[in-house]
Amino acid sequence: MKDRKEPVLDRELDDLAPELRWREWMRRIEAVLFASAAPVATADLARVVGQGVSVDLLLEDLAADLDGRAFEIAAVNDGWILRTRTAYAPAIRAASQLGAHLVDLGEFEIAVLAAIAYRQPITRDGLKDIFGKDISRDLIGRLHDRGLISTGPRSPRRGAPYTFVTTDQFLVAFDLESLRDLPDREMLTDAGLHPEG
Repeated sequence: MKDRKEPVLDRELDDLAPELRWREWMRRIEAVLFASAAPVATADLARVVGQGVSVDLLLEDLAADLDGRAFEIAAVNDGWILRTRTAYAPAIRAASQLGAHLVDLGEFEIAVLAAIAYRQPITRDGLKDIFGKDISRDLIGRLHDRGLISTGPRSPRRGAPYTFVTTDQFLVAFDLESLRDLPDREMLTDAGLHPEG
């Protein structure tokens, strides 16, 4: 069996006219975002374009190119993702079971998820303090299995228990760019919702 070498990626594209080069770099970024299930960092996108090329400008042009289509580019934390526009969510739900994993979250599961989002990193004992009862491993497992939470750093106290944090999938699922986009705690309290118990 012969060793097959991966073709070398021509990042500079010097053989193309400037407008065609720019269009090819946009398409490369689009392809990378399309193929990725998680947000892609700007530094990673820079690996598929010419040296010194502004990935931010390419993303702006790609976003403009996608205007009026069912997909958009969205910033999530320090990365970028290609996603379906919110306006098409009812059509997607009508045609399939996509998104059902969020629809079947119970009120208490959402409350636990909110507590983790607002207080992360947080231990199970921290959640117990908020809710006044133990949070089952099954509930934590369901949120983890859906990719909405993950384990964070070990707590710096005796026994070094695991902590929990939200994930990029949490941000995507709730249409947030970062945790700074969470509703203000005071506003939630005024509305009768208490993210901290």
